[in-house]
Amino acid sequence: MSPRDDAAAADLPLAGIRVIDFTQVMMGPVCTQMLGDYGADVIKIERAGAGDLSRATFPPNDGIDNPVFCSLNRNKRSVALDLRNAEQMAAVKALIAGADVVVNNFRAGVMDRMGLGYDDCHKLNPRIIYAVGTGFGESGPYAYKGGQDVLAQAMSGAMARKADPSHPLATYPTALSDYSAGMHMVQGILLALLQRARSGVGQKISVSLYNSMLAMQMQEAAMILMRDAEVNWAAMPLSGVFECADQPLVMIGAFKANPLRDICAALELPDLSLDARFANLDAQFANKPELQRQFRERFKTNTRDHWLKRLEEQDLLCAPVRDMREVLVDPQTLHNQMILKGSGVQQAAYRFIASPITMSAAAATMRRVPPKLGEHTDEVLAETKARG
Repeated sequence: MSPRDDAAAADLPLAGIRVIDFTQVMMGPVCTQMLGDYGADVIKIERAGAGDLSRATFPPNDGIDNPVFCSLNRNKRSVALDLRNAEQMAAVKALIAGADVVVNNFRAGVMDRMGLGYDDCHKLNPRIIYAVGTGFGESGPYAYKGGQDVLAQAMSGAMARKADPSHPLATYPTALSDYSAGMHMVQGILLALLQRARSGVGQKISVSLYNSMLAMQMQEAAMILMRDAEVNWAAMPLSGVFECADQPLVMIGAFKANPLRDICAALELPDLSLDARFANLDAQFANKPELQRQFRERFKTNTRDHWLKRLEEQDLLCAPVRDMREVLVDPQTLHNQMILKGSGVQQAAYRFIASPITMSAAAATMRRVPPKLGEHTDEVLAETKARG
């Protein structure tokens, strides 16, 4: 890092930790960005002439620096190399020899074929933490299958669970598997760094999209494994998304002695909990279509703001259904300082979601804007050469 960047990172938890980042798209980059946000020197190794796939995946591309790439790659330095070139491969190995962490999210076997597998890197540097992210695992029947967020949703069982059986199957439109696996990778790296502080020796950690999606469904899995029964929090009879006269809201009828009674009070309906069809949870499940039909008809008679006020007066859990444009200007978003803005004229165009972690003694900032492809190649290689 430059002296200025060193100073900016000096008080952050990962100051002095060097990460060699071979990742691309989302699962890996969201991990290494978190490490960079909290002080690590993240050196992103990219293919010369092309770079990370996400530089030009989603329109508008803006050349090779589109917002999708930028959202995942602040606080990193980009080194563009051709790893088929022996001299440049030697430079990468020199970087690894002086690093703390190596991260990749290639298919199983790719790094080994390049001579950069865990055993290779461990020989170069016994203290190295070697983090691997895959679609389904490094071994097993799906190890060599291409991994992707939506595939993990489908194969892990998450996609099959619906709020209403009449709804068509659909993908979740945010990359949930990628993000969760990336955060599990952060956790694994931090755990390994803590253990290395005691043992002096690094280790390999591995995460996958598939395992992360399974882990998120721990409650549902335990119910099947221990009771051979299903639990589906989205299908509860007193909960759902409801269209009002203008805009939709979501209501959760739970955590109260008699939530149906309170819902009816808010909606100015007769107390349906006195009706035998809805007298207890089993009956509510059995007669959910009729119960929710009455809710839907009532919600349509007035505005969202009206019904939110009525529901909150009964201390019922409820919220407006908002789109991202609304969320980005929401007073709570701004109060939580969740919009990270670049400082100065050159950084003014960079605006991202900030780290969701708040630390009283370690504020994550944008010390470096997302790098141009190969922007730091000469700088990093000169540093490596100087270190011998």
